[in-house]
Amino acid sequence: MKTTIDQVPNYVGEEVTIGAWLANKRSSGKIAFLQLRDGTGFIQGVVVKAEVSEEIFQIAKNITQESSMYITGTVAEDSRSPFGFELQVKSVEVIQEAVDFPITPKEHGTEFLMDHRHLWLRSKKQHAIMKIRNEIIRATYNFFNENGYVKIDPPILTGSAAEGTTELFHTQYFDEEAYLSQSGQLYMEAAAMAFGKVFSFGPTFRAEKSKTRRHLIEFWMIEPEMAFMDHEDSLQVQEQYVSYIVQSVLENCKLELGTLERDISKLEKIQAPFPRITYDEAIDLLKEKGFEDIKWGEDFGAPHETAIAESFDKPVFITHYPAEIKAFYMKPDPNRPEVVLCADLIAPEGYGEMIGGSQRIDDLELMEQRYQEHNLTGDAYQWYLELRKYGSVPHSGFGLGLERTVAWISGVEHVRETIPFPRLLNRLYP
Repeated sequence: MKTTIDQVPNYVGEEVTIGAWLANKRSSGKIAFLQLRDGTGFIQGVVVKAEVSEEIFQIAKNITQESSMYITGTVAEDSRSPFGFELQVKSVEVIQEAVDFPITPKEHGTEFLMDHRHLWLRSKKQHAIMKIRNEIIRATYNFFNENGYVKIDPPILTGSAAEGTTELFHTQYFDEEAYLSQSGQLYMEAAAMAFGKVFSFGPTFRAEKSKTRRHLIEFWMIEPEMAFMDHEDSLQVQEQYVSYIVQSVLENCKLELGTLERDISKLEKIQAPFPRITYDEAIDLLKEKGFEDIKWGEDFGAPHETAIAESFDKPVFITHYPAEIKAFYMKPDPNRPEVVLCADLIAPEGYGEMIGGSQRIDDLELMEQRYQEHNLTGDAYQWYLELRKYGSVPHSGFGLGLERTVAWISGVEHVRETIPFPRLLNRLYP
């Protein structure tokens, strides 16, 4: 019976054949222990000299790291293994013998590993991180599909900047200027006016010259947008969504969390509702924590976000930021126009901002005023203004950065390990 490692529990006591690679091995005089992987998981194959031919035993003893093979054996339960099963090997058929695989079972520097990212992905920890990433993506689609959202794909090439910043990648689009998208949000607002509740999931690009452990040049965003929903409605969706994906990972990625030695007791606390503090309260909290120089009207950096997160064991919303430090499209608080109806969701354990969201301006006159204040002239933003002209409604939305979320849930220090092939300030290879 040909099968895969993840299906092995269905074949206890039966003989199976698996296509696999050798991740590692050790051997004594009469037994060889082969650590096997096939993409679906890892399992140990035990080759006992007395139970196989001399030829098979010599192959097992001498096979090199990352060589590929078809391996046949009987599935047995093994309480010592995190997986709970092992393969009692009968035969090994080498497909290709790997010579001098560069990533050996020893310490390697980060730059070396990043240069060999195409091979580093095969390692047990990197495999676990990617499986958790995949589960978050799967759970994301489930959550939004189950709640009546339509997936809409915004363009990657755009003629305008969603955040109005200069940190964009420029390109020539035939005879006009274009940019790589830094957010699909503006287009998702248009989609929400057509479909009610929508979400996008795709790559975004920020030309920030940052080298911090939280930053990537290319990353993936989940961006829901919702018609007839105000700021409070959006906050509830955000905390329900984050709770949902955390619980999905806890339920479906136990092995992977174990491989990463993640403290799951911290994740088990992640259930809606989440605590909320205003920007004003955050300023007071930071001053209490020793940031005496922070002034009202300043944006928060990584140290500030970490200090705020330390006061909570769940993600925390910081709401009602000053309008001057937020994007032009955010709706002012009717009771206090100098702040906007927005929130950043700060992850626990020092992982920083996970979500940014707001209620959007739905009033045509106010949006025209914002256009003037931000010099948004010309045709590039005309279509966005028209959303307020033809059947405008209260609407809200948010964006979740996938890689920071993967880093937090998996407990990985640097976001560069949470995306298959990271694009960093000085890295475009492999």
